[in-house]
Amino acid sequence: MTWMECNKMSLREEFVLLANKEGCNFSNICRNFSISRPTGYKWLKRYQNKGLKNLVDKPRTRKSIKHKTNIDIEKLILELRKKHHAWGARKLKRRLEDLGHKNIPSHVTVNNILKRNNVISQEASDKAKAFIRFEHPNPNDLWQMDFKGYFETDDSRCYPLTVLDDHSRFSIVLKACAHERTQPVKEALTLAFRKYGLPKRMTMDNGAPWAGFERKQLTKLTAWLLRLGIKVSHSRPYHPQTQGKDERFHRTLKSELLSVNKFGDLIEVDAAFDAWRDIYNTQRPHQALNMDVPINHYTISKRKFPEILPEIKYTDTDILRKINADGKLSIKGQVYNISRALTGQMVALRATKAGMDIYYCHKRIKSVKVL
Repeated sequence: MTWMECNKMSLREEFVLLANKEGCNFSNICRNFSISRPTGYKWLKRYQNKGLKNLVDKPRTRKSIKHKTNIDIEKLILELRKKHHAWGARKLKRRLEDLGHKNIPSHVTVNNILKRNNVISQEASDKAKAFIRFEHPNPNDLWQMDFKGYFETDDSRCYPLTVLDDHSRFSIVLKACAHERTQPVKEALTLAFRKYGLPKRMTMDNGAPWAGFERKQLTKLTAWLLRLGIKVSHSRPYHPQTQGKDERFHRTLKSELLSVNKFGDLIEVDAAFDAWRDIYNTQRPHQALNMDVPINHYTISKRKFPEILPEIKYTDTDILRKINADGKLSIKGQVYNISRALTGQMVALRATKAGMDIYYCHKRIKSVKVL
């Protein structure tokens, strides 16, 4: 509580004189004067230090700015912002500290510097929101893969292929593709697997080239990933938030690179992608990583990429069947549509109470009822 407005000085004088007496009940005195104990201690301390004259309210306005930001520091902040036009105050502060600069002010002060110099508006600075985030505990536990929506170059369309490590936000792949087909994805992933090793699992949406014409069917790409021992999962239809980190990466890519550049062809795009990906992984502080850069949280997988696909291993109790040329399988006279991507390959049948589970590598791809 605060003091009553009526005759504040008289009340304060009376209070401190009573409260300063030896053996007084301080709590009761505060209660009788309708103030809190912290407020009572504040005024008693003032009185004990400088007497009754120190009970007057002190002016709230500051006479001078004691810690005005050094002009050279302010210049550094503005120069870095000009170089990275989409970075906010927290990223600018952390990057300058990572570069070895001392006495960088708080992100609030950096934000005020940006507003004072008309770099950002008040509305833009108020947009930040807190999110509840989930991440896998280790690098390479999960890679998120997707195509960002296409954009036009001078001579073609570009479909950016992105692969992001869930734990570290490290950009594994950022590739300019001419179309959303299997071959460029497989080539990009092969290079990534050779460089970074194999993840335990990869997740992607339900579009081409990683989802079949019929839902839950394997494609040539997902079948290849399974042969490599990688678990494959798909996001729920119409729920892009399942791959929220990769979706957020797409927005960052657009705001920091694509929205401010024009490209002649895919070669130019790839060169820009390589340069920006390096900044993203090694320089750009990430708020979800406590303002660390992704590379500080990423390590290469211990699972090496095999240049020759390993043989599929099934158990001795499995019943093995070959998928025919139409991607179908016959069991006791019943024909089941499995996947054209598995034509000529062996699958395993495992009996269940209801019928049969059909496995390809380690993945159950279909459950059927057998008459």
